Amino acid sequence: MNYDYIVIGAGSAGAVVANRLSADPRNKVLLLEAGRADNPWTMLPVGSARLITNPAANWLYAAEPEANTKGRRIPVPRGKLLGGSSAINGLAFVRGQAQDFDTWAQMGNAGWAYEDVLPHFKRIESYRGPSTGDGDDRLRGRDGPLTVTNPEPKEPIFRALIEAAGQVGIRHNPDYNGAAQDGIVMSQASIYRGKRVSTARAYLDPIRKRPNLRIETEATADALTFDGRRCTGVRYTVGGTTPREARAGREVIVCGGTINSPQLLELSGIGQPDRLADLGIAVRHALPGVGENLRDHYAPRTRWAVGARGYTYNDTGRGLGLVGQALRWAFGRQGMLASVGAPMRAFVFSRPGLAAPDLLLGWVPMFTEPGPRGPVVSRRSGFSCYAHPMRPESRGSIHITSADPRRPPAIHFNFLSAPVDGELTVKAIRIAREIMNAPAMAALRLTEEAPGADRRSDEEILDWVKGAAETTYHPVGTVKMGNDPQADRMAVVDARLRVHGIAGLRVADASIMPTLTSGNTNAPAIMIGEKAAAMILEDSR
Repeated sequence: MNYDYIVIGAGSAGAVVANRLSADPRNKVLLLEAGRADNPWTMLPVGSARLITNPAANWLYAAEPEANTKGRRIPVPRGKLLGGSSAINGLAFVRGQAQDFDTWAQMGNAGWAYEDVLPHFKRIESYRGPSTGDGDDRLRGRDGPLTVTNPEPKEPIFRALIEAAGQVGIRHNPDYNGAAQDGIVMSQASIYRGKRVSTARAYLDPIRKRPNLRIETEATADALTFDGRRCTGVRYTVGGTTPREARAGREVIVCGGTINSPQLLELSGIGQPDRLADLGIAVRHALPGVGENLRDHYAPRTRWAVGARGYTYNDTGRGLGLVGQALRWAFGRQGMLASVGAPMRAFVFSRPGLAAPDLLLGWVPMFTEPGPRGPVVSRRSGFSCYAHPMRPESRGSIHITSADPRRPPAIHFNFLSAPVDGELTVKAIRIAREIMNAPAMAALRLTEEAPGADRRSDEEILDWVKGAAETTYHPVGTVKMGNDPQADRMAVVDARLRVHGIAGLRVADASIMPTLTSGNTNAPAIMIGEKAAAMILEDSR
């Protein structure tokens, strides 16, 4: 089978790339996805609770035990179906700060400053939020394929949190994706009419009948193929048994994400020579940065029991309350079932004098308990607040442990290896406590359950973090972008996302991020897909 372009991975970035490349009928495009086409729970925003433990929709990766996780294997969910992780995530839409992208440009990646990527962010979205008057027309897109909503804080618990934050000096910000990020606000979300808008629904569903686009699901990439130093295609297996090979006349674009993209490069002989040789893989090209530079948000969930009734989803989303929520969703596409994973968040400063916020707090207005098919709503009333630094310095790695593409790679986060990450995590928890203990929260009759009011010192809090924190599912960086591999040995792709030393091969997903963006990573991953497609089309002229 011969194509102009082969896109491997139909997730947050890959679906975008396939859409934009196939918009030109002269381009013959193959899109490969290891997972299935869909799952009925993806439609419902809260359906992610059903998918988080479902091997039919989730790779169910887990990190290796570490000292700073107290030997725990931290779950690392990744989407395994069309839309990738955008089909199972918590739906929050966060671009990040202008300085995130300006930093990438300052690191030598021309074309990645905020003003360079802003047009691609705008192209993504059909923003349905209220006008703030802060340069909306310049900063927000109104006619893109992916709907982004900005809900009002109607529930009493959210209004109380906004008031409480104001009492400790944190402003209410109506649009954190606009002129400035700092402040407390309801989470913007890729939700339209109460339904999830994954990249599969936004970018693939409208174009499935294009004659120049072929989409193959349950198609696992085994290895890239080469002619010398040029990538020519991919060998893959359909349904676990049927081997196939496809050739690309122009380019192969790997969009497997932060875990699967370095895995495929290593399986194809691109990476650290000694590591590959130990696994019996012939070295195609030495790039020591493949699989390195892994970053993620390591976030403890503080927990607060609520003594007053009627504030949390534990009161309004169980028994007859759940029936009511189902009716609200069925007839108005509103309520708990149409909610983003963490409906409220705050971007805050760890200290005065910073140019931009460096900590993130996020509230989930219910307690959950483990269930046979995922988390279930607890009988107890409460809510959690995760708290963490947005730009951690700790770095880990992802590497294959076998030449078998079906064996999961080893994930080493190396959390809290940079002391500043622990210091900022403790500061974030203390700010969360300030908000929860503010006068506006008194009516809820809160009791701190975790870390617990008895843990007061920095050392006690940090010890609790090591035993309780999880990721917020934002892994990035394992195919680091860097224009000069001589100066930066960790660089794998250049600023146009071309793999150094290999013609006809690009990587376009969150793995190319040199540093972690300030917040959730789905929106930046989609932007990377948009920008990658634009560069590919430019380079083909």
